[in-house]
Amino acid sequence: MTSPDPLAPALGAREATEIRIESLRVGYGAAPIVRGIDLDVPTGSVTAIVGANGCGKSTLLKTIARVLAPDEGRVLLDGESVHAMPTRRVARTLGLLPQSSSVPEQLTVRELVERGRFPHRGVFRPWTGDDRSSVAAALEETGMVELADRPVDELSGGQRQRAWIAMVLAQETPVLLLDEPTTYLDLAHRLDILRLLRRLNRDRAVTVVMVLHDLVEASRYSDHIIAIRDGAIHASGRPADVITPDTVAAVFGVECLTIPDPVSGSPIVVPIDPDVV
Repeated sequence: MTSPDPLAPALGAREATEIRIESLRVGYGAAPIVRGIDLDVPTGSVTAIVGANGCGKSTLLKTIARVLAPDEGRVLLDGESVHAMPTRRVARTLGLLPQSSSVPEQLTVRELVERGRFPHRGVFRPWTGDDRSSVAAALEETGMVELADRPVDELSGGQRQRAWIAMVLAQETPVLLLDEPTTYLDLAHRLDILRLLRRLNRDRAVTVVMVLHDLVEASRYSDHIIAIRDGAIHASGRPADVITPDTVAAVFGVECLTIPDPVSGSPIVVPIDPDVV
């Protein structure tokens, strides 16, 4: 007999949230970074945003998360502008892991994860059984139980990323937004993080949108890829339809071949370099 999943009550599937982007234009001062993007993010899927440095990937993600305000256009959550929604409601819908995060010295993993419950609690509301269950479930799901009482600043890079993801999970949002979650990690830790996100999507029906640099990893661990060039969408769709020699050349300026991954069947990019024999 199969035992019931102890995480299901706290981190069960949430009601799906639809994300639509209409005529989005975002800039810093007079310089536009995102230029007229129209996009429907696939609900309940893993979407990777790829593109060259400075093309607008992180700007797009931050605007979806309401960190940045658009100059034109809007981001809609279930038909409502995210920039017009109350802050607490946004925090219950979108979980954001930014590119770089810092914590007070000696803050423990458990204390960090507990911060994920703030959107669900009033200022003077005491901790409830649901709060404790959500924190325990997030620690368990990310493999951080044994490190729960360790200071975050004493952890390795991969462990810190897991701690931050656990905090976002404790928010119990139907959407996770992650800006380069595998940057500066070695191969083993990168794969750990990507497998974790894939599992959360599969088991908890969480919509994941992440900025990635590695095209092979984006192809293997995503259902949908958005390729950005100069602040606009150059291509969008299944990995096999987006990660092509033409797209890689146009977006990254790199000539390449693509071959099927022998494990997953997703595209592998092989750069063409005449200086390499």
